[in-house]
Amino acid sequence: MATTPDQIAASYPIPTYRFIVSMGGEDIPFNNVSGLNITYDTIEYRDGIGNWFKMPGQRQVPNITLRKGVFPGDSKLYAWINSISLNQVEKKDITISLTDEAGTTLLMTWNVANAFPTSLSSPTLDAASNEIAVQEMSLMADRITIQATA
Repeated sequence: MATTPDQIAASYPIPTYRFIVSMGGEDIPFNNVSGLNITYDTIEYRDGIGNWFKMPGQRQVPNITLRKGVFPGDSKLYAWINSISLNQVEKKDITISLTDEAGTTLLMTWNVANAFPTSLSSPTLDAASNEIAVQEMSLMADRITIQATA
């Protein structure tokens, strides 16, 4: 049984609550990231004598969702999605990294290549609530690669 902090860190899974999102070289404080999936289509093949085979096909396009709180004067996500209407959208490379408890050592990193926004959802406004305002951005990307660093 693991008893020291080093043994626990080496033998237990990494918690998901401590992560860093870097978009275009700038760290942005998101509170939720989902859709970091790598999936492939399945091709079915039947030969001439009645056998039926399945094999992997093309990789599917990742759909990533990022959620963050709304801050006064912060309109970076809106400016990024609004650039589509100007026909000048910039595809960005994004890194999402799980860190240790101190937030200083990267343990696992997802590299998202050539991401661009497909939607930006504004928060639900409710005068009877005391929840924070959270916006949600959906992205599509060319590919995701995973890198274990520790």
